[in-house]
Amino acid sequence: MIPALVAAEQTGSPALNISIFVVFVVVTLAIVIKVASGHKTASQMYTGGASFSGRQNGLAIAGDYLSAASFLGIAGAIALQGYDGFLYSIGFLVAWLVALLLVAELFRNTGRFTLADVLSYRLQQRPMRIATASSVLAVSFFYLLAQMAGAGGLVSLLLGVDGSAAQNVVIAVVGIVMVAYVMIGGMKGTTWVQMIKAVLLIFAVAVMTVWVLSKFGMNLSSVMQAAVDKNPAAGEKLLEPGLKYGKNLTTKIDFISLSLALVLGTAGLPHVLQRFYTVPTSKQARKSVEWAIWLIGGFYLLTLVIGYGAGALVGPEVIANAPGKANAAAPLLAYELGGSVLLGIVSGIAFATILAVVAGLTITASASVAHDLYNQVFKKGQASQDAEVKVSRYAAVGTGVVAILGGMLAKDQNIAFLVALAFAVAASANLPTILYSLFWKRFNTRGALWSMYGGLSSALLLIVFSPVVSGKPIDPLTGKSPSMLQDVDFSWFPLDNPGLVSIPLGFFLGWLGTVTSKEFNRAKFAEMEVRSLTGHGVAEVVEH
Repeated sequence: MIPALVAAEQTGSPALNISIFVVFVVVTLAIVIKVASGHKTASQMYTGGASFSGRQNGLAIAGDYLSAASFLGIAGAIALQGYDGFLYSIGFLVAWLVALLLVAELFRNTGRFTLADVLSYRLQQRPMRIATASSVLAVSFFYLLAQMAGAGGLVSLLLGVDGSAAQNVVIAVVGIVMVAYVMIGGMKGTTWVQMIKAVLLIFAVAVMTVWVLSKFGMNLSSVMQAAVDKNPAAGEKLLEPGLKYGKNLTTKIDFISLSLALVLGTAGLPHVLQRFYTVPTSKQARKSVEWAIWLIGGFYLLTLVIGYGAGALVGPEVIANAPGKANAAAPLLAYELGGSVLLGIVSGIAFATILAVVAGLTITASASVAHDLYNQVFKKGQASQDAEVKVSRYAAVGTGVVAILGGMLAKDQNIAFLVALAFAVAASANLPTILYSLFWKRFNTRGALWSMYGGLSSALLLIVFSPVVSGKPIDPLTGKSPSMLQDVDFSWFPLDNPGLVSIPLGFFLGWLGTVTSKEFNRAKFAEMEVRSLTGHGVAEVVEH
């Protein structure tokens, strides 16, 4: 077992850990350089030239979706909160049914590069692209927070460093490396890294699952009982709903809010939706989602064993005192099972996970800035592809800087929880507008703008004034408040996740804005309806 007092200082051999970690970085960088060499057009930069099959894209979607939150955050949540932590896995998986049934194929048929291509197709171009870009950047920021927080805690654990300043340096270095991947590889390089990472991650988690079960006679019940015995403070509550979300009425309502965000958020995530443009046909888009659901579903079943295994073999006190807190549960379990070698391998795969997701997010954010704002809004669609790609590279650097600063602020938060905030923003700002655009012929520009800005601003406002940012009491395990800001309290919104308020508000404002405006373009809706169902004209530049 790992002594609790040592875990925060050093786990295994830092030299061996970082050597394996560097090998992963070098190998993935070599792959990016090899598959993404040569001049990049806008299509190659944003969608990889739509050259991937459904199976390849399904693997890449799994690689993109199975983020640090899925591996590090959920494992830590289950280890510390038991059944309530596993609810993240359930929500993330069920969300794909919404994406498959309502969005995937229609979205692929209607746009070309970005979310704004779809949302502005039948509405006024300029205001819609500005609104969509604002939403895309906000969602990307919250998702990037989670990945950078995971990267900081993970590499700090590998190097045996602790303390705020040391982890901040680690986050900065990691951010620089990740931006370099995007600058070099574009979507094609990123997709290959995501595919390879998905295979490695699912394989590593499967091996760890069997290894954990083998220590308990291949009996999951024994693993769960051992986790209960290791955590006397929680006891049998680890095995039933309510340890975190059943304490009082507020936490129960917060769980409903979280569930709404998880289930509805995926269909509004811009970096996931952009992946549907990397396949050549709508049939391949459907196939990619089918592959993704099977891969993601299998993975999330394994997180149950990993999480309870970490609780049983490592223990909550050790996890809470490690760099990265709950996010360190899976790497610490790897160290407990296979020592420094397995820790280095699992952490290298986890870093590749973070790398692939951040690369996808950065491409999405930079595409929104370059394609939607620079080309379509400022240059009115007249910018050259070379100029657009150049701006997207600058935007990638800017995104990296913001991600680094945000990661430093959020490094002690559970990353599954941070991702849930991104899901809430996506479901509040993007999903109502997407569904109304695809299915409601009366929908118009005012409704879209009210929905996007209203959903986005309400979600952001409620997050800022929630206990997530300030006001949570000090955790006795860590001696710190779980809130992002210490020693201040300006929270007045009682829920951690704003979805219960901001998501219905986004839908309501979309309806209200529409019915109070006379704008209605029947011909354009009919054109979009045909296009969404058939894919006719998808290769054309999407503009009025």
